Amino acid sequence: MRASKPSSCIFLAVAALFVATPVCAETTVLRNFTLIDGTGRAAVAASAMVVDDGKISWIGPMTQLKAPAGAAAVDLSGKFVMPGIINLHGHIGNVNGLTQDKKFFTRENVEKDLRNLASYGVTTVQTLGTDADIIFPIRAAQRAGRPTMTRVYTSGQGIVFKGGYGGVPGLNEPVATAAEAAKAVETQVAKGVDFVKIWVDDELKTMPTMPAEISQAVIDTAHRHKIRALAHVFYLADAKRLTDQGIDGFVHSVRDQPVDQALIDSMKKRGTWMVSPTLSREIALFVYGTPAPQLTDPFFIRGVTPEVLALLASPERQKSIADGPNYRPFQDFFRTAMGNSKRLIDAGVNMGFGTDSGPPGRFGGYHEHWELALMVEAGMTPAQAIRSATGTAASYLNAKDLGTLETGKWADLIVLNADPLADIKNTRTINAVYIAGNAIPAVKP
Repeated sequence: MRASKPSSCIFLAVAALFVATPVCAETTVLRNFTLIDGTGRAAVAASAMVVDDGKISWIGPMTQLKAPAGAAAVDLSGKFVMPGIINLHGHIGNVNGLTQDKKFFTRENVEKDLRNLASYGVTTVQTLGTDADIIFPIRAAQRAGRPTMTRVYTSGQGIVFKGGYGGVPGLNEPVATAAEAAKAVETQVAKGVDFVKIWVDDELKTMPTMPAEISQAVIDTAHRHKIRALAHVFYLADAKRLTDQGIDGFVHSVRDQPVDQALIDSMKKRGTWMVSPTLSREIALFVYGTPAPQLTDPFFIRGVTPEVLALLASPERQKSIADGPNYRPFQDFFRTAMGNSKRLIDAGVNMGFGTDSGPPGRFGGYHEHWELALMVEAGMTPAQAIRSATGTAASYLNAKDLGTLETGKWADLIVLNADPLADIKNTRTINAVYIAGNAIPAVKP
């Protein structure tokens, strides 16, 4: 959305970016679209919206629209408008091609990833535990104004048990004792993290599990600072223990066996969230062992380089995946995750939305739309899946001005050419994306 009637313009010096950013008052009217507002309410045809300086100042039926004089008007006849997608489990900045290394975490690479996410309609991402400290000035600059790329919530550097699984080598500093764990949390809190992340499981019995006293120290220290603690888990037994310890949410599904009623009851009693089922993460661990359908899908291809596409299509690479020792088990884990997601949402457990996209082979932007489709395949309705990725995800973040398209909220939205409530894959028919009322350009990898 471009300024149509600027009443004034000033320049803000954004120190973190070392540039002067123009801020101009502007008003834009979107007309004649079908509204899917992210609250779970029924879609409303013939809707309109007035956006002032990036926020929704009015939204309602076309018959009640009073367009401000001189406002730019955008006719969206035949289009569908939904809130931008909020990914509660992503990683950014550490990957080049199919290689992950902390040296890649530069401002340039982070912003490239955020622009790519934005072009796919992912308007907010919670990055979980693998960010270098440059993420904090990037986040600060966004929150000081109207971002032009995906909004960031960060867990900084997550807590990893010494010798255990998780994190990025050289970026995350492992801890060996409860005292070290508490100190590590204090360090992250001092940096201003939004959440604290821990990795708990043993990576299929190949590494030691984080001891209970360490996870308890992380949870207790985070809670003293009124910050939520989130856990990477795999096993049902670990999920039960962590729930009893007061963990605030899980960032993966339980995958070793079906969740039982005891876990469901405990999660509901304590308000523990299934923050992100990450179904697209689970399928990505084996799907490239064959010629995956997305390798010829333009919606996927637009977000990867030709070099990466060639590697994914390589028969040699596909064979190495298919011959791997965990190729069949990964497929079983995926099916278990699908079933557990349905059980939890049917039971009324709070469920958000997330993909674990960003590491090699898990492509931010495409994966969020794939996750929506997998949630529906698991048994959710398109309306439930969309709400999980918009209004519900925002409520988890306590982001009162994000997630739904209502008066006073930021105009973070996706314009679609087809109805996602009729077919969830229609979230891929992106006509336009806006963040804080700013039109997001298409990008190439």
